[in-house]
Amino acid sequence: MPIVSRIAALHPEITEWRRDIHAHPEILYDVHRTAGAVAEKLKAFGCDEVVTGIGRTGVVGVIRGRKEATGTMKTIGMRADMDALPIDEQTNLPYRSTVPGKMHACGHDGHTAMLLGAAKYLAETRNFAGTAVVIFQPAEEGGAGGRAMVRDGMMERFGIEEVYGMHNFPGLPVGQFAIRSGPIMASADRITIAIEGLGGHAARPHLSVDPVLIGAQIVNQVQSIVARNIDPVDAAVVSIPVFQAGTTDNVIPQTARLGGTARSFRPEVRDLIERRLRDIVEGTAKLHGGSARLTYSRDYPVTRNHERQTAFAANVAAQIAGPEQVDADAPPVLGAEDFSYMLEARPGAFIFMGNGDTAGLHHPAYDFNDEAIPVGASYWARLVETALPM
Repeated sequence: MPIVSRIAALHPEITEWRRDIHAHPEILYDVHRTAGAVAEKLKAFGCDEVVTGIGRTGVVGVIRGRKEATGTMKTIGMRADMDALPIDEQTNLPYRSTVPGKMHACGHDGHTAMLLGAAKYLAETRNFAGTAVVIFQPAEEGGAGGRAMVRDGMMERFGIEEVYGMHNFPGLPVGQFAIRSGPIMASADRITIAIEGLGGHAARPHLSVDPVLIGAQIVNQVQSIVARNIDPVDAAVVSIPVFQAGTTDNVIPQTARLGGTARSFRPEVRDLIERRLRDIVEGTAKLHGGSARLTYSRDYPVTRNHERQTAFAANVAAQIAGPEQVDADAPPVLGAEDFSYMLEARPGAFIFMGNGDTAGLHHPAYDFNDEAIPVGASYWARLVETALPM
């Protein structure tokens, strides 16, 4: 069963929605324009319920089928994220970001538009028995909007029994899907290191304790955690992309600040990373005559697909793309997702969809591939019709 013909006909309209969202990016929970446009469209489509303010600025639409489902599963949820990133866009697209310092560099504009397209189709046709719930979530990019919606009672309020998510994947050809049962994305922890030295004149370093030197040594030593402390069979990442210190070339600063992230798939590895980080940070600072404090915040949990729902999602993807275009045992990736909170609350599955040969996620030249729109929207439509057959 290929692309849904009605959705193919909606392709130009969905593309317009996507590009409008792209031109007006909003970050974290401050997605009022986007959420407002989503709610307005869902109402215009004829959704049976449209509820705003779930998880602060999330939007939920309810579409009821023509009759009640006869099986045990009557309600499924489908989630798209709405927020952008604090990045300056570096493209010359006619619909490029109009907001300095903000851009849709992860494709959430495409995710939102595709789910809207599926919602329009489902509200028109209603060729299913049961209830489809479309979920538009804020603050995926570090704000845990998925957790906020779950804590707001979304699953219970709308009777969601299974939940599904999707993300575009640069480098995977358009029309292909990738999924796996079990861990598909890593946990994500936030690292902050505050270093205290002794400031002074750069020409007299022997009278100072240089926090820049301490920070540089910590960055180097941290690389030994994955290289020498973690079993090579286990996947993990510790990255320190933030190094802030000093304001001028002839002053050794008093303080420095490092920031980064740790990613892993197993609780034991997560514990080991935190323990070794603390040893390295405190020990290295002391060795050089300073002090340092590690703040280790456990953020998103592992995104863990449920076995039965993963097989089902792979089957639906095969209906759209063909079995040969679906990798049902794809390797896990060390990116992280707050859809993990929804998968902790309900069984479900998270799938990757090809975005083609584009810039990578979180890159200032990234753009969602509009050719993927009919593929993703058709996946959502067939997911409902297959899960809730008449």
